[in-house]
Amino acid sequence: MNIRTAIIDAAEARIRIAGFHGFSFREIAADVGVKSASVHYHFPTKADLGAATAARYLQLLLEQLGDAIDARPLAVKLDTIKAVFRNGLVRDGMMCLCGALGAEISSLPAPVALQTKTFFEECRTWLRRAFATNGNVDPDASAVQCLALLEGALLIARSLDDVVVFDQATLLAKTHG
Repeated sequence: MNIRTAIIDAAEARIRIAGFHGFSFREIAADVGVKSASVHYHFPTKADLGAATAARYLQLLLEQLGDAIDARPLAVKLDTIKAVFRNGLVRDGMMCLCGALGAEISSLPAPVALQTKTFFEECRTWLRRAFATNGNVDPDASAVQCLALLEGALLIARSLDDVVVFDQATLLAKTHG
């Protein structure tokens, strides 16, 4: 793993735990085992680091989701996005990176806020396309509801330190939606 990737990994973990304002370049440097100047070399500002971290997070999410308009049934697509969100909670015990950033959107530097907004727009677009491809009558509303459910279920499950809460919330939607 190269230093730039290790820096982004460390920033992602810290943001998912404590938010954008909850870490310093010194802490990232200590996590990676480099000097703070090395972090600044790759990311001149904290905003640059935050934006790069959010952009990579979105890229990895979209790679895991696959094409929203492929031949998979809607249930499979929804199970896929649910599993991606759930895996972060189970594997890391953490919130979605952009869910954490979204909670502090009004205090984020513009590049980080823009990447956070892009994350939610891209997720909404993916979901809208998945719903539309499978004949949903209001794919935009369904996409927003699904994304809000996933982020809300993560927030409550993490707050209660109980993954079962995530499963209960997302099961309820499946049986009633």
